[in-house]
This record gives sequence, C-alpha cells and structure tokens, in this order.
Amino acid sequence: MRPLGWLLLLLFPVLLMARVEVYQFDDPAKEARYKRLIEELRCLVCQNQNLADSNAELAEDMRRITYEMIVRGETDEQVITFMVERYGEFVLYRPPFQRSTLMLWFGPFIILGITVLILLLFIRRRAAERAESLTAADHERARKLLDDQQT
Repeated sequence: MRPLGWLLLLLFPVLLMARVEVYQFDDPAKEARYKRLIEELRCLVCQNQNLADSNAELAEDMRRITYEMIVRGETDEQVITFMVERYGEFVLYRPPFQRSTLMLWFGPFIILGITVLILLLFIRRRAAERAESLTAADHERARKLLDDQQT
C-alpha cells in the first residue's frame, strides 16, 4: 500500500497540470459546427494535428476564438476567413484549389507517375540485359543439350 501512495503523490502535480476546456453552447447545432470547425482547422504548432487533437497553447487560443465567433453568431465561412487572414492558408487541412496550391493537389500524382515510369524503365533494362547476356556459343550448347535429351 505504501508504494502506491508514493506513486499517487508523485503523479498528483501532473494531474493538476492537466486542463480540460469545457465550452457551453445554447444550441446543439452551434456545438456541432464548433466541433466540425476545430476538426477542419490545423494546429500551426503541431502541424499534423487538427485543433481538436492538439494540446498546444496556440491551439487552445484558436479553439477559444472559434468558440467566441460561433457564440456571436458568425458563419463557418467567417470563422475560416478570419483564421486564414490571421494565420495563413496553412491553417486549412483542405486548401482551396488555386494556382498557388496546384502542387499540393497534383504533386503526389506527379511523383507517383514519375516513380512508375522509372520503375518500368528499370524493369525493361534488366530484361534486355538478361536477354543479351547469352552468347551464340551458349545458344549452341543449349541446343545440343536439348538434342541429347530428346534422343
């Protein structure tokens, strides 16, 4: 019992540091919008997490701003526009299809196509090297071996 007590005593400060944000909504539709928005917006500190999953202080601020804007009655477009103006387009998980984002949309397909092309060229070259590696003497010897087996 004593080691368990020490363990709990050591973990107590960690438990005090854990924060949970609780936002109250007067309308379930606003709460659903809030949840959808914080899942669509990217944490700028974590870069691979959305605001809902991030524990960074910036993400907390961005969630608070999103909450306040929704409570004021602003639309999803207004919230997203504000976030993009303040933090840049990187805050969007799905950037808009624009001239500046063409590589984001088509880059993976271009890389995949180049990889497949290089792989096909490599396979063809290997097949050609194997076919060329047999000399006329090798062919003659193989023919003699086959003739000997048939007789």
